[in-house]
Amino acid sequence: MNRAAIVVMGLTALTLVAACHEVSPEQQAAEAAQGYYQRLLDGYPDGFLEGKATYAEMPEDYRKQLLEAGKQYLEDMQQRHDGLRAVAISPNVGRMDSTLQLTYAFLLLSYGDSTQEEVAVPMVQVEGCWKMR
Repeated sequence: MNRAAIVVMGLTALTLVAACHEVSPEQQAAEAAQGYYQRLLDGYPDGFLEGKATYAEMPEDYRKQLLEAGKQYLEDMQQRHDGLRAVAISPNVGRMDSTLQLTYAFLLLSYGDSTQEEVAVPMVQVEGCWKMR
C-alpha cells in the first residue's frame, strides 16, 4: 500500500470517528482556547497571539505590544503563583451567547502554588476556526 492510500485511509477513519462522536460548538471552542493557552504555557506567546481573531489585521507595532503583554503576564504569574503549570478545560466547558455571536470557553488555569483559576475566554469562529476575540 502506498503512502497516499494510507493517508486517505487515515483521514477517512478520522472523519468516521468525528461523525460518530459529534462535538458541540462549545467543546470545540474550549479545545481551541486550551490550545492557545497551552502555547502560552509552553513559552510561545507569539503562538498564543496567533489565536486572536484579529491577528491578520493587526499592525506590526500592536502585535509587538501584545507579545510583550503576554510575556509580562507569564512573568507576573511566575512571581505571584510560582508560574502557570497547566491548562485544562473546565467541567463547565462553555456557553454560547447568540446575542453577541460568540462562545465563552471556560478553562482551568493551575499554578505552581497549587491554586487554580477558572477563566472565560470569548471565542468566535473565523473562516471555520475558533479564535479568541
